[in-house]
Amino acid sequence: KMAGDSRFPHEDTDGSEKSEEMEIVVNVGGVRQVFYGDNLNQYPETRLAELVNCLSGGYDSIFSLCDDYDPGKREFYFDRDPDAFKCIIDVYYFGEIHMKKGICPICFKNEMEFWKVDLEFLDDCCKAHLSEKKEELEEIARRVQLILDDLGVDASESRWKRCQKCIWKFLEKPESSYPARVIAVLSFLFILISSVVMCVGTIPDLQVVDAEGNRMEHPTLDSIETACIGWFTMEYVLRLISSPNKLHFALSFMNIVDVLAILPFYVSLTLTHLGAKLMELSNVQQAVQALRIMRIARIFKLARHSSGLQTLTYALKRSFKELGLLLMYLAVGIFVFSALGYTMEQSHPETLFKSIPQSFWWAIITMTTVGYGDIYPKTTLGKLNAAISFLCGVIAIALPIHPIINNFVRYYNKQRVLETAAKHELELMELNSAEGKAAGSRSELEDLSKEGKEGPFYSSRIKVSHSDTFIHLLSEEKHYRTRLQSCK
Repeated sequence: KMAGDSRFPHEDTDGSEKSEEMEIVVNVGGVRQVFYGDNLNQYPETRLAELVNCLSGGYDSIFSLCDDYDPGKREFYFDRDPDAFKCIIDVYYFGEIHMKKGICPICFKNEMEFWKVDLEFLDDCCKAHLSEKKEELEEIARRVQLILDDLGVDASESRWKRCQKCIWKFLEKPESSYPARVIAVLSFLFILISSVVMCVGTIPDLQVVDAEGNRMEHPTLDSIETACIGWFTMEYVLRLISSPNKLHFALSFMNIVDVLAILPFYVSLTLTHLGAKLMELSNVQQAVQALRIMRIARIFKLARHSSGLQTLTYALKRSFKELGLLLMYLAVGIFVFSALGYTMEQSHPETLFKSIPQSFWWAIITMTTVGYGDIYPKTTLGKLNAAISFLCGVIAIALPIHPIINNFVRYYNKQRVLETAAKHELELMELNSAEGKAAGSRSELEDLSKEGKEGPFYSSRIKVSHSDTFIHLLSEEKHYRTRLQSCK
């Protein structure tokens, strides 16, 4: 009957029932909801509003909008998530949608697209949650793609491009191979050795006196320093040559730190050999000393090999608001208590508070509970002011600490989850590719058995199907995109 007649058999053809007064029943995943046309027609572009006017179009129009339909009950059936649907229908009553806790944001977005409800109706708090989930999926996709790029080999690339990629993996990705891990450990050791040499070189007992009576570093320490700088220079040059985007590489913060750690050595070397001819020897020595202080920048190179330092850096970036509040609290307290301390201590003949700017130093070391003791109050009121100042300082410092720690823990856990998710995506892709090859092998075996092809050719086909690598299949975008879009 449905095939022979495209018209709905119980349709009201005289048009006496208006769409605004029509009552429809929607069954979503076993949950029945009753709607009226006047509510649904507020948003005529949505799927539910189209149900009101689809009856006049016959079965073709009805089944293009729903999964099943009961003409006797005028009930539309949908095989969708009922929990998400309960949230989506709020748009017809309240004009906005709130996503319930426990619903996947990506799945909820897909549900809204199915019901043809615009994302603009989603509340701002839920949009932020959805944006965060999108960023996580993009990060997982980026990590998966980086791993696939490392595994895959493009035969169309030139030999130089392949060589660049190998050098880049060798220096930038310690997890790619055992030699790469060895190089990462060596780089870490060179950073530690260089930092230790820089500190040990300042010990007077280990310094030597030159012909002019000036103290200088021991030649052995100087040789170790030169070797470390040579390693850093070679490492930076190779990474620069092999980087896929040299401008981005040069402007990266960590690479700028690398340059600052290397550059002072060559500048001081140039000034030592050529600066004496252009300026006085004392000026050259002062310039060299100032440049050698810049060697402390190399300690920041440890952040390249430490995920904990990278996490701490990110947590501090995300905590600028809390850090700003901390500095504001301290600034207000320093100004107030230093002024009070200066005023209260003026009555004492041996006061140490000579001015309010000088009292700033006392307020800083008091509120931070350092207490050097170089400046201290001597009057009773001054001591009371000092007690209140360090109590307020402890409270002001303690208040923003908890959000900063939460940011650190949240980001650290998030990175672990993303790393696990990326590995899980690769495992699923390998499993899908293996199942695809197994299905192909079974079909080949069936075809060959039907055709009666046996012998050496038959066995060679089996070997090819089992020895074929799955790396090429992993590079197909459809495998990981489909998985990432179905957030489960």
